Amino acid sequence: MKDFIFNKNANSSVIIAGIISLFIGVGVARFSYTSLLPYMLEDNALSLNFSGILASINYVGYLSGAILAIFIKDFNLKIKLFRLGLFLCVLTTLILGTTTNEILWLVSRIVAGFGSAMLLVVGAAIVMMRLKFDDKTKAMGIYFTGIGIALSSSDLVSRFIVNIYSWEMSWIVLTLLGAFVLIQPYYVLGLDKNYKKPEGKQKLDTSVFTPFVLILIFAYFTEGVGFVIQGTFLPAIIKTLPGLEEYSGLTWLLVGLAGIPASIIWMRLAFKHGSVNMIIIAMLIQVVGIMIPTLTTNIYLNLFCGILYGITFIGLVALFMNLGGRLAGNHPVMLMGSLTTAYGIGQVAAPLYAVKFTTITGNYDLALYVTAIIVLVGALTLLFTKQFFRINY
Repeated sequence: MKDFIFNKNANSSVIIAGIISLFIGVGVARFSYTSLLPYMLEDNALSLNFSGILASINYVGYLSGAILAIFIKDFNLKIKLFRLGLFLCVLTTLILGTTTNEILWLVSRIVAGFGSAMLLVVGAAIVMMRLKFDDKTKAMGIYFTGIGIALSSSDLVSRFIVNIYSWEMSWIVLTLLGAFVLIQPYYVLGLDKNYKKPEGKQKLDTSVFTPFVLILIFAYFTEGVGFVIQGTFLPAIIKTLPGLEEYSGLTWLLVGLAGIPASIIWMRLAFKHGSVNMIIIAMLIQVVGIMIPTLTTNIYLNLFCGILYGITFIGLVALFMNLGGRLAGNHPVMLMGSLTTAYGIGQVAAPLYAVKFTTITGNYDLALYVTAIIVLVGALTLLFTKQFFRINY
């Protein structure tokens, strides 16, 4: 068992380390906020406007980390920043459970965002480099199941604790859980004497930024917008629908559960039918999911909305990041960082217009309409570009 989990040179250990890292960076440091936000709003711990600011500032931190990742060439520095991200994600989570000071909350969310970028962007690149497979597509599909596992497990922990104690205690328990499990990725994804790191410093190679790659980056920007509205507010959106107030938590849990097999399914489909084709289809499906809460209060359709969101957003992260890694060749962090930067810009902007529109109209419909249009534009742009350049990826 020790060799299976703590062997630095075993593919199983590397994938487990990646999944645990996603639990800490995506589940604890990012999506727990979505799970606990309805309780915090109900308790008047923060206003709707401030909730949007906190979400946006978290993505500012994430964006800054993604930009930094573009320029990291030294492998030792990647490891150090990845390890720093583990601790930052855990420590900043503790702040949300031990104080209600808004300044400290703002600082904690921006730092948590930076830490998340280190675990997702740099962490994904490290995992890809450490895996010993000729074709890493299937293995990376397994790795990205960690996003669904992170979301559903952190949600279960959050809601279990909040129903017994309080949302503050949920943050504290998540902190302790994160601190306990970070030991494995801290050790396994570090350097060891048997690992041969690249020699010399790599130059910034801009040749990877072909016209198609630039369009791909734009499409990921629109997906960042599509991701963040439901990723931040879905439980709160469902809670505002007449008769569905009690189902907001269940909808979010379904997002995580649906997301667990999503990356494997989409990656297999991409292997057979092409990554770009699957990205376009997933984005179009996501548009449908975004629109459902604006069209009906039917409980089953709105639960299905959560399933569609979990299937598509996690699948799209896996598809974009894997395709970016393949197109980048020997510069996976640079292109993954560029993709995530575009994604992050969408994440920063979307919560701000969402709370503005919601404050003006009294519901989330306008924000969802705008979001659906933006994602649709991204999908259609990618479709037309694929046809124009005759892309076969």
